[in-house]
Amino acid sequence: MAGRTAIGLDIGTSVVRAVELSFGRGGLTLERFGQVVLPEGAVRDGEVTDPEPVAQCVRQLWSATGFSHKKVVIGVANQRVIVRQLELPWMPREDLRASLPFQVRDFLPMPPDQAVLDFFPLEERSQAGGARTLHGLLVAAARDTVLANVQCAERAGLSVGAVDLTSFAVLRALGKQVGMQVETEALIDVGARITNVVVHSCGVPRFVRILLMGGQDVTDAVAEGLGITTGEAEALKQQVTLASNEQDLATVKRAVSTTAQDFVEEIRGSLDYYAASNPAAPVERILLSGGGSRLDGLIQRLSAATRLPVLPADPLAALKIGRTGLDPEQLDFVKPLAAVPVGLALGAM
Repeated sequence: MAGRTAIGLDIGTSVVRAVELSFGRGGLTLERFGQVVLPEGAVRDGEVTDPEPVAQCVRQLWSATGFSHKKVVIGVANQRVIVRQLELPWMPREDLRASLPFQVRDFLPMPPDQAVLDFFPLEERSQAGGARTLHGLLVAAARDTVLANVQCAERAGLSVGAVDLTSFAVLRALGKQVGMQVETEALIDVGARITNVVVHSCGVPRFVRILLMGGQDVTDAVAEGLGITTGEAEALKQQVTLASNEQDLATVKRAVSTTAQDFVEEIRGSLDYYAASNPAAPVERILLSGGGSRLDGLIQRLSAATRLPVLPADPLAALKIGRTGLDPEQLDFVKPLAAVPVGLALGAM
C-alpha cells in the first residue's frame, strides 16, 4: 500500500462502517471497506447510549477488515447538533475562534461551555456603513455526544485524530460528482435514523440540515402494521413480494407509501426553506445516497415532489479500487453506504 492513508469511522444508528483510503502518485485508492451491525438500542438517533456494545462492534470491524492502522476520523450527527447561517463581525481567524462562544451564545440551545463550536466562513461582506462581516455556517454540537463517540473509538483501542460533521463528510465525498454539470445541487444521505441534507455550489456549502428521519422509520411502520420483528419488517420493506398474503402485502405497501411520503415532505420542506433564503442560487438537481436511499420508489417520489432530477450518488466514482476483497457486485452494494466514511477519510488526506 503506497502513500499516506486515512480511515473514516462512521458510528451510525444501526451500523458501524469504516473506509480506508490511500493517497499516492496514482491518486486516491479505496483500500478497505467494512461494516458491522450494531445491537438494537446501542445508538439512538445518532447518540451512543450503550458504549461497550458499540466498542465491541468496532473491535470486531477492525479484526474482520484488517485496517492498516488505528488512527481514525469520526463523524457526528444527531438532534443535538445544529448548523445555521450566521453573520459575524470580521476578524482574524484566531480571534474569531477565541471569541466565538461569546458571539454565538444567544443562538445556542445549550450553554457555550457544554458545546463544541466551529464557524466556517463562506464569504466576506461589506455593510452600508463600511463595516466588514463574515457570512458563514455555525456548527454547534453538544460536547457529551461528541465525547461519547470518541470514547467508543478509544475503548476499541483506536486513536481519534479528528471529529467531523457527517454533513460535511457527505459534501466532501459527493460534491464533485462527474456527469451533468450544475452550479448548485442538494446532497441527501439517508441513514437509519439520521438524514443529512446539504446544498452546495461547486463544493461550497450553502445550507445544512440534519433530519431525524431515515430508513428505520419505514421499517418500524411495517413492523407495527403487521406485528412482526424489525428484522422481518426490513426484509419485507426491501422486497414487498415476500408478504405472505394479499392483506399483508397491502399493509406493507401502505406503510411504506405513507412513511416514505412523510419523509419526502420533510426533505421538500428543507429545500423550500433554502430556496426562500437563496433565490439567486436555486437547486438544480439532487444526489441521493445512504442505505435508506434504496427504498423502492424513493427517487421517483422525491423527483415528483421537488420537480428536480434525482440521481443515485456514487462516492466511489473518483476512487481507484485497491485490493478490497470485494467483488463488483459487492462494490455496487457498498456504493450508497460509503459516502460518510469516505468523506471522513478524505478530510484527513
